[in-house]
Amino acid sequence: MDGAPSPASPAGLSAYVVVSQLLGLTLLVTTGAWLGRYRGGVAWHSPLQFNVHPLCMVLGMVFLQGDALLVYRVFRHEAKRSTKALHALLHGLALVIALVGIVAVFEFHQTKGIPDMYSLHSWCGMAAFVLYLLQWLLGCGFFLLPGASFSLRGRYKPQHVFFGLALFALSIAVCLLGITEMLLFNIRDSYSHFVSEGVLANTLGVLLVAFGLVVGYVLTRDDWKRPPLAEELALSMDFKTLTEGESPGG
Repeated sequence: MDGAPSPASPAGLSAYVVVSQLLGLTLLVTTGAWLGRYRGGVAWHSPLQFNVHPLCMVLGMVFLQGDALLVYRVFRHEAKRSTKALHALLHGLALVIALVGIVAVFEFHQTKGIPDMYSLHSWCGMAAFVLYLLQWLLGCGFFLLPGASFSLRGRYKPQHVFFGLALFALSIAVCLLGITEMLLFNIRDSYSHFVSEGVLANTLGVLLVAFGLVVGYVLTRDDWKRPPLAEELALSMDFKTLTEGESPGG
């Protein structure tokens, strides 16, 4: 009824979400500190254009992607349509930011005469971006836009959930490869001596793993899944009736 308080979140969920956000903000600050203190900062039309790439990939493919995955856990009692829209919006924003990072590194390579797409990092990174884009398009087509049948949505949902988590893990792995590659290019001779840049970059890698583990834990706790609201169950049955041509009880 109107004015009734919203049901409380499950015990521990809020704490893990807060920890995930603190880790996410810390890894962004650490990325900025590394690029600003040791790599000269970030700029577009300059020799610093390359630094746009790691900043955008950490922001888009890790932090925003992770937050997009957490939407259904955080907004547990909001309208499903609004939650879907926010989920898609955050993923779309992550894609745009990641695309900026990809353009930056290709333009930098072209300016410096550096070959493209020869490293394991670049192969896995491009695969992650293309698959992430495909995942977003399919998700919008099946769940956000009208047209897909109830049964088709039901069959596709497990794949959507699995590949969402898998792509998040792949994105973190690609960032770890990129950090290692960048350190070997820039401080190859001193990296093994525990120089401050190497320690800071390694710390960034640990933060990326920690962020991924916390987000992954929240997503895989069955008792923390978003419960369907009563009106959503009714709408689902009506939608099934319209698209499948059968009665809800059938």
